[in-house]
Amino acid sequence: MSNKQKNRTTVDIYGQAYVIMGSESPSHIRHVASLVDNKMREISSKNPNLDASKLAVLTAVNAVNDYLIIKDQLDRLQSELLKEKD
Repeated sequence: MSNKQKNRTTVDIYGQAYVIMGSESPSHIRHVASLVDNKMREISSKNPNLDASKLAVLTAVNAVNDYLIIKDQLDRLQSELLKEKD
């Protein structure tokens, strides 16, 4: 286990309170929660009949998709930088 101090932060996501524990700062945890809340509200506004669990899954799918796109872009940029160094 890590020796980093764990911060306990209460956040509100889509009308539900969650206690998040992590080594990141409380402001970072609140920022992440805010982004999740905003994405859930965005998806819900386009699909108002979704129940909370389906909404959460769609939000997770969207977040992972965004992550993979950005990771691919980063990998390509790193590869280009390595080629330039050679």
